[in-house]
Amino acid sequence: MNRMPVWAIALVAVLAVFTCGCAARSGPSAALANRNPAIHRPASASDPWPPSLATSLGGRTSWATVPMGAASGPNRFWQLFALSSIGARWSLVTPPDIATNGAIILAGQGGHSLVTGIRPSLYLTYSPVSSTHDGGTKWTTSPPVLAGLADRPDALAAAPDGRLLALDQDGAAHLSGRNGSWDRLATEQSLAASPAARICALTSLTAIAFSPAGTPLLGGNCARAGTPGIFSYGRNSWHLTKLALPTSLADERVTVIRLTRADTYSVALLRAGSGTAATMLAAWTRDGRKWQLSAPFELHDATVLSVSFGRRGAVAATLSGRRGEILLGPGGTWQPLPVLPPGSTVILALPAPGITNALAASGSTLTVWRERSTPTAWTKTQVIRVPIQYGSSS
Repeated sequence: MNRMPVWAIALVAVLAVFTCGCAARSGPSAALANRNPAIHRPASASDPWPPSLATSLGGRTSWATVPMGAASGPNRFWQLFALSSIGARWSLVTPPDIATNGAIILAGQGGHSLVTGIRPSLYLTYSPVSSTHDGGTKWTTSPPVLAGLADRPDALAAAPDGRLLALDQDGAAHLSGRNGSWDRLATEQSLAASPAARICALTSLTAIAFSPAGTPLLGGNCARAGTPGIFSYGRNSWHLTKLALPTSLADERVTVIRLTRADTYSVALLRAGSGTAATMLAAWTRDGRKWQLSAPFELHDATVLSVSFGRRGAVAATLSGRRGEILLGPGGTWQPLPVLPPGSTVILALPAPGITNALAASGSTLTVWRERSTPTAWTKTQVIRVPIQYGSSS
C-alpha cells in the first residue's frame, strides 16, 4: 500500500483547519499572531523598510499579488491575479484550498508557469507550495517549506527545470531535492563566515533567485561600504559577484532589496545609503557574473513601497507620496510616472514593453488602470470584485 508522505499528511491536517472560503476564522488577531511570533521579523537598523510583498511579475502571463479584505488581522487575504495576453483582462487565480492570510510569494518559471508559496500565518506554521502551468487555471501541490518562508518578496525562486529555492524565516536557504525534500544550502551564519561573505561583511539575507543559467543566487545586507551582497553558488561554494558601484556611492552601505528573474535577466534592486541620502539603482545580468547598472535615483525622503518586474528586464517601483518610477530595461534611466491612482495598496504591473498598469486594491475591489500614451494621467480599464467570505478561510 502506498503511504502518504509526512508533509502531505501535515498539509491535509492544516487544510482541514482552514476550511476553504476567502477569509480566516474570526477571532482576536493579536492572540492568534502570538501563536507564531516569527511570522514578521522586525526590520533591522540596516534594513529599515523592506519592500511590500505586494508585487507583479511580467512575462507571457503577467502575475500580481495584493492583500485584500481587511487592512490587517485574520480577515486580510492575499489574492493572485493573472493577465494571459496583451488585450486580455486580469482575472482572479488565487490557489484554492489554502489560507492566504500570510501573503503569496511569487516565483516565475517563464511562459504561463508560476510557483507560489504561502507565508505562515495564524494556525498555519509552514509554507504550502503550489504551481500552475496554464496561467492559473489548474494548480498542483508541492512539498511545503516546513520552516516557513521569510517575510520577503523574493523568498521563493523557481528554475525552468523545476528546481526551487527557498529562504526561510530563520534565515536559511534551501534547494529542493528528491522525494519532496529540501536540502539546506546556507544559513546567514554559515554564509557570513565564508570567505566570500567576509569580503562584504554580510549581516543578513534578503533575497534568493536563480540566474538565467540556473545558478542559485543570494542577496543580502553588507556592513562594508560600497559592496553589494550578491552571491552565486558554484563548485560547492559561494562567490561574491563583482558589481562595481559608482564612485559617488563608494562610502555607502548597500542593501539588496529585490533579486529575481525577469525574462532573460536576473535583476537586483539595490539601496545605497539611508535616510535622505538613500539612492536606489538596478543591476542586470544574463550569466550571473557580468552586471550592468542603471542610473542612480536619489530617494531623498521617499520610501520604496513595492517593486515589480516585466519583460526585457523592466523594473517599476512605487514610492511614498503616490509616486512611481520605471526602468525600461538594462542600463536605463529612471522615468517618473503620473501620480498613482488611490487605493489602500497600489502596485505597478508591466505586462509588455511600453505598457504600464497600476493595480489598486481597496477592501474587496481591485481597480486596474492603464497609463495613457501621454504620461499625464491614468485610464480605468477594469474593476474586479473579489468574493471575500469574512470569517472563513482563503
